[in-house]
Amino acid sequence: MEQLENESIRDASSEIATEFETLIDSQNLDSLKQLQHLILGRLQDSNAVLTHFNEYSEHCFAEVSGDLSRNTRLLKSMKSDLDYIFQKLRSMKTKILGTYPDAFPDESAQVVDRRPDLEMPQ
Repeated sequence: MEQLENESIRDASSEIATEFETLIDSQNLDSLKQLQHLILGRLQDSNAVLTHFNEYSEHCFAEVSGDLSRNTRLLKSMKSDLDYIFQKLRSMKTKILGTYPDAFPDESAQVVDRRPDLEMPQ
């Protein structure tokens, strides 16, 4: 009984496989396989190129990151130093104006920032 059932399943499977084979043209199937292999090769090449680029970028970043962080710290330190200097200058100017009101011409009482705006393109 069980052997008969297995045989009928096997026969049905082979019949279905035969029907599927008739639905698909073997030339079309071969051309699809060739296209898939071509695409796989191109994707592997692209993956290799991207892997190489990532390694190169990582190497370049490792070389530059120390300089970049050092220069960033230097610029922050310079900015805080300049802020402190300008604060002291404003304080001194205020004290001088308090003691000697005629020490500076009227137009210099209004502090005008003449520094270029480095954020804006010229």
